[in-house]
Amino acid sequence: MKAAAAIGDAAATQARTGGRDWLSLALLEARNELLARWAQLATPEAHGAHGAPAAGAGNEAARLAVRAGWFQEWWLGRHVQRARGEAADGASPRLPGIEPRVEGWLRRAEAGDADAVRGYLGQALEQTLDLLGHADDDATGLVFFRLALQHEDRVSERLGHALVALLPPPRAERPPVGVPAARWQLGSADTGAAFVPWGERWAHEVAVPEFEIDAQCVSWARFAEFAEDGGYDRRECWSDAGWAWLQRDGRRAPRGVEQLAGSVLVMRAGQLMRAPAQQPAMQVTRHEAEAWCRWAGRRLPTEPEWELAVHTAARRGFAWGDVLEWVAGSARPYPGAPARVPPGTLDVILRSHVADAPSAPAGPGSAEGSMLPPAPCGVLRGCTTATPARWRHPKARRFALPHDDRQRSGFRSCAL
Repeated sequence: MKAAAAIGDAAATQARTGGRDWLSLALLEARNELLARWAQLATPEAHGAHGAPAAGAGNEAARLAVRAGWFQEWWLGRHVQRARGEAADGASPRLPGIEPRVEGWLRRAEAGDADAVRGYLGQALEQTLDLLGHADDDATGLVFFRLALQHEDRVSERLGHALVALLPPPRAERPPVGVPAARWQLGSADTGAAFVPWGERWAHEVAVPEFEIDAQCVSWARFAEFAEDGGYDRRECWSDAGWAWLQRDGRRAPRGVEQLAGSVLVMRAGQLMRAPAQQPAMQVTRHEAEAWCRWAGRRLPTEPEWELAVHTAARRGFAWGDVLEWVAGSARPYPGAPARVPPGTLDVILRSHVADAPSAPAGPGSAEGSMLPPAPCGVLRGCTTATPARWRHPKARRFALPHDDRQRSGFRSCAL
């Protein structure tokens, strides 16, 4: 995926530095894309040659779409301290909302609600664009508008994961890539003008020894070998936490996989499909990724290794951007990160790792992925083929529980 591999891509840069005029166009584009993906999910063509929308898929898509409007309202239209940016009190009293049915829709939206939801989304966007026109055109004044754009694109990405047309392509097997030792600036720098997600703060130098890393993510063919060799029954392949999860869950394949032996059959949008053997394995948990690595005599890459390879090994075949990728280590703030989590942050590490809890409201109205239960958390790097180009950034981090398989997650490995 060329756009994902281009470091310093204009769209990814603009999402962090663009001013009011750019944000206005981007918010309109994001809404059009979200509505288009939502509409596609209601058509058989979106689910393959003989496909049909899965039962309840339309309701779930509508519920997710509501989140885009809710987030804009909560942090912009109803948030009287929006102009203070990250200095705002995220728990301050809110103005009344424009649609009393929103809280119910966030819990459950029915097919019959679609027209009303679209009307609400239109009202919320109109309000957002009006506020944007009067906002200070600087880093502080635009914080919540950039967060609203990020959130809307995250919802659109989630909808795109259900579309067959946006599945990652199969990739011809390439040999692993050797990366020489280097000193690397992990994380993003503080320029004072750019929007830097909290999880990337701040850039700091790390020493990275020489390493060898897979040129692409582990494919279904390679993952199937693990299952066929009894990987799901071999205790030595699993961590203590992974084995406990495996026994509790009874898992014998990644989420949605009906068959691994012979050929891989996967349930997509309510239809059983044959997955290309060289397509990246998807919806893999961190537990499964670690178990495969132990079975193969390899390991997950560290965050510095992954980031260094993205920036230096693309010309030698290193491909990324097909799936979110599990990396080694627990989710923690980088050295020098502010202890207070900025209000509206989408990706927040567990309370045990930060001094201040996220200020977004808990419950059905909270931002997708903004609150996580009290358990060790893993890190995902990269993006997917459904991620809008604005957020295909090589520094981006996401956090998820090791048993989470709801996102389109895969992995690659390094030599021991």
